[in-house]
Amino acid sequence: MFSIGQLSRHASVKVPTIRYYEDMGLLAAAGRTEGNQRRYGAAQLEQLRFIKHARDLGFPLEAISALINLQDHPDRSCSEAKELAQAQLHTVRQKIKRLTALEAELKRIHDGCSGDGRSGDCYVLASLADHGFCTTDH
Repeated sequence: MFSIGQLSRHASVKVPTIRYYEDMGLLAAAGRTEGNQRRYGAAQLEQLRFIKHARDLGFPLEAISALINLQDHPDRSCSEAKELAQAQLHTVRQKIKRLTALEAELKRIHDGCSGDGRSGDCYVLASLADHGFCTTDH
């Protein structure tokens, strides 16, 4: 059995996050000692690690809840899990696309400044002050 602090350390998740996941129903509520301290078992540690890994991959809490539901029903089709992974993959690809465009714009702004002039003539500052200097809508 683990205290909430021990669970936090073993799963590398902060204590308030554990409480939040419990409140959201993602993590089974802890048992309590006579002194009303939370106690968690190995299954809850595994569940918390599952949640953390899914969060690290960017899955929203709603999707994680659906994945946990599927995990709890091993006889069900995994097609929903695949669909959720596909949706997350699409989201990540869209973010990469936006970040790539942002990187190119920042590089262009950076490269437009020699760095040896005066701030009144700085291309970086001018670009930040006037979106018209930008080549893309970001």
